Amino acid sequence: MTTKYEGYTGTWLHVDLTSGRIEPRELDPSLAEGYLGGNGFGSHLLWERVGPGVDPLAPENILVFATGPLCGTGMPTSGRVAVVAKSPLTGIYGDSNAGGHFGPELKSAGWDMIVFTGRAAHPVYLHIMDRQVELRDARDLWGLTTSRAEEAIRNAWGDDKIKTAIIGPAGEHLVRFAGIQVTSQRSAARCGLGAVMGSKNLKAIAARGHCKVPLADPDRFRDLARDFRRRLRENPIYPAVHRHGTPGIVALMNALGRFPTKNFQMGSYDEVDRIDADALEARAFVRHMACYNCPVACDKLYRLPDGRYAGTELHSVEYETLNSFGAAILNPDLDSILYANQLCDDLGLDTISAGRVISFAMELWEKGILTPADTGGLALEWGDVETTLQLVEMIAHRKGFGDLLADGVREAAAAIGRGAEEYAMHVKGMEIPAQDGRAQRSMGLAHVTSTRGADHLKAFPTIDETGNPEEARRRYGEEYLPELADPLATRYKPMLVKDGEDFGAVIDSAGLCKSGGTFVMAELYWPDIAEAMEAATGMEMTVERLKRIGERIYNLQRCYDVWHGITRADDVLPRRFSHEPSPSGNAKGQVIDLEPMLDEYFTLRGWDVSTGRPTAETLHRLGLADAVERLNLP
Repeated sequence: MTTKYEGYTGTWLHVDLTSGRIEPRELDPSLAEGYLGGNGFGSHLLWERVGPGVDPLAPENILVFATGPLCGTGMPTSGRVAVVAKSPLTGIYGDSNAGGHFGPELKSAGWDMIVFTGRAAHPVYLHIMDRQVELRDARDLWGLTTSRAEEAIRNAWGDDKIKTAIIGPAGEHLVRFAGIQVTSQRSAARCGLGAVMGSKNLKAIAARGHCKVPLADPDRFRDLARDFRRRLRENPIYPAVHRHGTPGIVALMNALGRFPTKNFQMGSYDEVDRIDADALEARAFVRHMACYNCPVACDKLYRLPDGRYAGTELHSVEYETLNSFGAAILNPDLDSILYANQLCDDLGLDTISAGRVISFAMELWEKGILTPADTGGLALEWGDVETTLQLVEMIAHRKGFGDLLADGVREAAAAIGRGAEEYAMHVKGMEIPAQDGRAQRSMGLAHVTSTRGADHLKAFPTIDETGNPEEARRRYGEEYLPELADPLATRYKPMLVKDGEDFGAVIDSAGLCKSGGTFVMAELYWPDIAEAMEAATGMEMTVERLKRIGERIYNLQRCYDVWHGITRADDVLPRRFSHEPSPSGNAKGQVIDLEPMLDEYFTLRGWDVSTGRPTAETLHRLGLADAVERLNLP
């Protein structure tokens, strides 16, 4: 075993919920060398332990909560924690990522990650007080909303500084897009990992820690962190991101025709000014908030002062939710969107998938595919707030028609039949977030190449999101302009997506935030992160080595999907995007042709162009020889 690296606590927890045994284990330095942490650790463990024969909701599935070497340090935006398991929504690789303060608290308690196996005989939660760890009875917490459960745990401990990761009724009822709420009001929402937690009878993790993260070169690290913080604040997009967070891009995306409306029938919403950032700020803004050690503070406290939903209070409202419960269902009532957001947080639902499955059902109603006989008498009219909120409750508790929708649009469409599949907006089983590939080619490609299904954060292409050439010039040089910054161009977009996926895998594994209004990805890049990793861990880290690690992680995730039967035939968008010209914004008249971009993307990746499988040569180059044997590659 090689020398221990700094930046890690050096220990992790294995929790066998079936036996109740909790075993501290030493972190293998070779795991840090090969996969960094967070997302990388989870990907490696899932590959090693959970094969195609394992049902995602069976005890044999694992559930990993992992921090990274930069999590909980003085590095700006270092508050992220990764959650990894086989997804009950897609049946393939699944991960989610959350900010807030839980990740740093777990690490300050002395643990780099927790790996859960098995299933408890009755509801439990994991109690962590520094190095003292035990499973406690959670039968009195089962059935509580996430906020009430957190309050109960804190009251029982007599400590309001405890940080939690909690599921709500949706996770308990195994809703396939149930999320995990992470203190405070942040969500590890996608892929249905809250259902995995529920299947294990695990209600919560509660952590309190008092240790500092050891650093290999504290002086150099401090100087880097100070410089990165300065650069973030001086970046031209800082004022807008700080003021509004992700809601600040609503109006821009609407103008581009990239703001999905009426279940992706359109890309712009006529009443967008009623739900955009200015409307949100005027109606409900209270003050700025921030995740752990974040100078961007894209989080906000919002509170409705009056009206039907008076008192509704949220610590986070995202662009995605303003779309999924707004434009996606033709709902211009901002107050109801905020209330739906709070309701999803309390019940433990992914707001993206929840809004998408409701908009899907509304289109089926519009087309006459669904009738009152199917819905239990509910009329699923566009913009009907009362029905929307009722459906959220029904989905979370699997009641009536909500039980069907709780399995996500792919499974619901298959169960309904009668042509419903055409209106199910998903990739590989995961509902498409609030981007329209007809308006931004790189995002359309990123949705299908994402290893966890339809996704906007794996590749996170931002250069052509705003059409600003400066970021393209700084990262890639003059030769790639102007096409790289043109959202409707296809040239260079496979390169942009691949690079973003590899870099994003590193960011997710290091424990940093890449979302925050596209912020870290817009300012900090490979050389910056390599230098920070070296100063934190003492691991010699060149840009080339870091790129290889990112590529290794992403290839391993693709290998996991291939092991589960995924091929190029699954890397597709719904027919709407390729056959129905967009009627909206800058994308008016546009469709997307993915095939040429996929050819180039697979070539850049070193994957077989006809099948989408990584080649043996590529996997050997990345140190993944075992994948060659497992996938029977020539």
